[in-house]
Amino acid sequence: MSFEVRDGERLDDLQAGGLHIIQSDEVFSFSLDAVLLAHYVSLKRRDRVIDLGTGNGVIPLLLTTRDEGPRTGEIVALEIQERLAEMAERSVRGNGLQETIKVVHGDTRQATKMFGHESFDLVVCNPPYRPAGIGDQSLNEHVKIAKHEITCTLEQAIEAAAGLCKYNGKVAFVHRPDRLADIFSMMRAHRLEPKRMLLVHPKLDKRPNILLVEAIKGGKPELRIDPPLIVHNEDGSYSRRIKDIYAGRGEFAR
Repeated sequence: MSFEVRDGERLDDLQAGGLHIIQSDEVFSFSLDAVLLAHYVSLKRRDRVIDLGTGNGVIPLLLTTRDEGPRTGEIVALEIQERLAEMAERSVRGNGLQETIKVVHGDTRQATKMFGHESFDLVVCNPPYRPAGIGDQSLNEHVKIAKHEITCTLEQAIEAAAGLCKYNGKVAFVHRPDRLADIFSMMRAHRLEPKRMLLVHPKLDKRPNILLVEAIKGGKPELRIDPPLIVHNEDGSYSRRIKDIYAGRGEFAR
C-alpha cells in the first residue's frame, strides 16, 4: 500500500482488515459513532451501498472489513466538502479499494438526482447532530459543516435516503437519543419503517448518548430494541464489547 499523506495530515491505523485512513486535525475526524454504524447495519456482500456525508470515508472503508464474504456490490461515498472527499479518495486508493469504493464530491440534497431514484440496496448516514447556530461558533468551517446542519438538515438527509433506497431496502442512521422522536416521525413520513434500534451508554449508570436506527423502506410496523451497548467500564477503560467491535470481532444480533 502507498498513501499520499500531505502536510497537516496523518495516517491512522483503523485496526480492522489492515486498513489505514488519512486524517487531519484541521478537519473533522471520525469518532465512535461512525465505527458503530459500520458494524451495526445489516449488510449483504452484493448490496449496492451509499454513505451520505461520508467525511473522510471511514464508514465505507470499515464496511469492506465485514465478514459477509468478498464484496461484489459497489459502495458510494458521497461528501459535500471537497477537501474531505479528496482525502477519502486518497485513503481508498492507498488501501487498494478503488474497485469497491467510489468517492463522489456532491450534495446529499441532490443525491437522488445524481444517482437515480431507488438505486441502492442500503443507505447509511452519520449526519450533523446540531441545528445551525447551536453550540461552539468558533469552530473552523470544515468542523462546523460536519457538526451542524448547515448544508443538510436531518429531514433532508432522511428524505434523500428514502429517495435513494430501493423498496424493501434498508436505511441506517446514527444520531443522538434526544432526536429519536424526530427521526421516527420523519422516517415514517418518507415510508421508512424503523425496525431495529440500539442505545449506546458511555457507562452503565449513564444515560445513552448515541442512537443507532435501521429502517426498511415499505416495511411493516415492528420495532426490535437491541440490548444496550456500554462503552466504558467503571475505570474508564473500553468495555470488552467495544474492544471487540474496534477489532472487527464484535457482532450485533440482526
